Amino acid sequence: MSLRITKPGLQTTIQDGGRPGNLRWGLARGGAADTFAMALGNLLLGNPASHPCLEVAVTGPEIEFTCDVSIAVTGARFDLTLNEQATANDRVIAVHPGDRLRFGALKSGARAYIALAGHIELPPILGSLSTHVIAGFGGLQGRPLQAGDRISLRQCRQESARQLPPAYRLDYSTRPLLRVVTGLEAQHFSDDTLARFYQGGFTVSPQSNRMGIRLAGEPLPVEGIPQQVSSALCPGTVQVPPNGLPIISFVEGQTIGGYPRIAHVISADLHRLGQLTASARLDFEVVDQHAAHRILAGKSRLLAELPSLL
Repeated sequence: MSLRITKPGLQTTIQDGGRPGNLRWGLARGGAADTFAMALGNLLLGNPASHPCLEVAVTGPEIEFTCDVSIAVTGARFDLTLNEQATANDRVIAVHPGDRLRFGALKSGARAYIALAGHIELPPILGSLSTHVIAGFGGLQGRPLQAGDRISLRQCRQESARQLPPAYRLDYSTRPLLRVVTGLEAQHFSDDTLARFYQGGFTVSPQSNRMGIRLAGEPLPVEGIPQQVSSALCPGTVQVPPNGLPIISFVEGQTIGGYPRIAHVISADLHRLGQLTASARLDFEVVDQHAAHRILAGKSRLLAELPSLL
């Protein structure tokens, strides 16, 4: 039982919930860039939310299956076909030996997730199968999948036909709004500079990767900002380097940094970073910590309620 990569796409990797709890050792969490989309596909198949799956980035793969198994595709929208017949996101898809799943043109978002009603047969590293692309470990030989790669599966099963309820079908066609809380060094920036930052209007630089999302646009003034002692970073930390163009720490980001931290993307919105494409425009909205906790609790409740709705 296996799946075979006939065309790899731009960056197709094995991902799961990553390796949380290792920041103090200098290891980023890694894992899926959009944990919410990954969770939706897994829950649709009756898996745990962070069950290992395939993450597809920007240009999708073509995959041939050698077993009977159910899959689900969530996250970014592609022109998706199974054996050259159109299929769609957010539903259980039954595949059989010889079937080919193909990702065509990207329609919205940046990353899709192929959840599997089965287990990927690979050894975990630090409790995870996720591919850490920057460090080069985990997944299959620590790298994106290549044409000809075969991924062994076990305990494959088929699930009954069902779809995500309409409220759970993600839409990435609108301009993203990222909610943030104030950063530890925000007081070093003038009120005018903070206002400009919160007004947003930045675009995502093509130099972005899984380590950090670099923003392009009109630089923020940094004259007079005192030098910083290198301090802790976590996914979502927004730093302002000497060129005045913010960098958002991403899933494989460094764990310390020396640039002033102007803001932090709230935990509930971190998954939205995984759907940003190059040149996408985005905005920021500042919220307080109470609101950040309330929003996160709401999204957690949505996921907890989903199995009862299927």
